[in-house]
Amino acid sequence: MNKITETTEEFIKRKNEQFKENNIIKVKDISRKGNHFWIRGAWTFMPQFNLDEKVFVIERLRREKYEGQTEGQKQWGKGDIEYRFGYYIVGKIGRAKERWVWGQYCPLIPQEDLNKAKQEGTLL
Repeated sequence: MNKITETTEEFIKRKNEQFKENNIIKVKDISRKGNHFWIRGAWTFMPQFNLDEKVFVIERLRREKYEGQTEGQKQWGKGDIEYRFGYYIVGKIGRAKERWVWGQYCPLIPQEDLNKAKQEGTLL
């Protein structure tokens, strides 16, 4: 196995600091004609229990505002809470090789790994 640039613990520490410094998230609307802005209220980073090169993140987001045209904007309001499940993984090819990168696909999360997010109060 190749040597990665950061250990799992170093990566989680760095990302926690980044999240503390910037808790505003801008997300493109599915229509691509507007943007949603969220405030990250809580988050949990957790390494997959059986794979050191994968770190899940669960974020509790609160809708702050939107700009432009959005699909279904009548259904959404300021203060709405949603969760984002994602993961980072150590890349294996190309520019991402041996670096932590955002996962491209919907994560599959072992049940054992959700307990930490419950204990930390990210999942209500």
